[in-house]
Amino acid sequence: MDDLQVSICKVILGVALLGSWLGKDSQASQNPVPSATVFKVPSLLQAGIPMPGFDPAQHQRADSILSVFENSTPDIQYDYVEALGDGRGITAGRGFTTGTGDLLAAVELYTMRVPDNVLATYLPRLREIAAKGDGTTSGLDGLTEAWKKAAQDQVFRSVQDEIVDRTVYQPAVKHWQDQGCATPIALLVIYDTVLQHGNGKDPDGAPAIVARTNTAMGGPPSQDVPEMDWVEKLLEVRKDVLMNATDEETRDQWRESVDRCNALQELLKSGNTDLKQGLSFHVWDREWKIS
Repeated sequence: MDDLQVSICKVILGVALLGSWLGKDSQASQNPVPSATVFKVPSLLQAGIPMPGFDPAQHQRADSILSVFENSTPDIQYDYVEALGDGRGITAGRGFTTGTGDLLAAVELYTMRVPDNVLATYLPRLREIAAKGDGTTSGLDGLTEAWKKAAQDQVFRSVQDEIVDRTVYQPAVKHWQDQGCATPIALLVIYDTVLQHGNGKDPDGAPAIVARTNTAMGGPPSQDVPEMDWVEKLLEVRKDVLMNATDEETRDQWRESVDRCNALQELLKSGNTDLKQGLSFHVWDREWKIS
C-alpha cells in the first residue's frame, strides 16, 4: 500500500474499532448497548483496502475452525439458535447473544437494511435485555423460529458476517498487532479467544487473558518474547479461565468448552503457523480436517 492508503486504512480501522465497547463481556455486557449507526461506517474490505491479518484463504479456514468449535461443523451456521445456560441468554448465528448486545446489533443492522423483517418486532425487548446485560430469555418467545427464517435471507447472512468482522475479528487483529504478533496461528488463537470470551473488561474477557499472559511471560512478543511460547501460554491461561470462570453459576458450562483450547494447542504444535491447506485437529471426540 502507498502512504495514502496506509493513512486511510488507519483512519477507517480506528473508527471501526472506536470504543471496544462493541465487544461482549464473558458473563454479561457491562458496556453501553451498541447502536446500529456505528455500522454505517464502511468496513476496510468494503473500502477496498487490504486489512492486516489473514489473507482470504486463511480467513476462510479460520472461520471454518471456529465454526467447528461453535457448532461442530466447518460450515457457518447462520440459522443456529440455542439457550446455552451460560449467562448470556440466547446464542444465535455466528455466536451472537442476547445478553451481550451483539445479537441486538445484528437485528438493528438487518432492520436498517430490511425494515420489514421477522426479527424487527423483538427490538424493544432485545434493547431492554442488552441494557441490563443479563441472561434472561423472557419475552423472546418465537425468536428461535424468527431467527431461522431470517437466516434464509442472504442480506441477514451478510449482516452477520459484517458484525463478526467489526466486533470480533477487527478487535482480534488489534490485539494481535498491539502484542507484536506476526503469525496467522497467533491471530487464530486470539480470534477464537475474543469470540468465546468477549472483548469486555471483565476478568474472564480477552483483554484480561492477554494481560495475564504478558504478566506470566514477562511481556508480549513485541518485547522479544518468543511468539509461539507466548501463544502457548495464552492458551494455558485461557484454559485456566475456562476451568475456573468467575461466575460460579456458569462455570460448568464453560468447563465443557476447554477442548477447543486443546485443539488450538494441537494446531500450534503442528508447525503450520501460516494456516496452509491440510489443517487437522481433534475436538469434540473426533478428528477434523480443513482444506
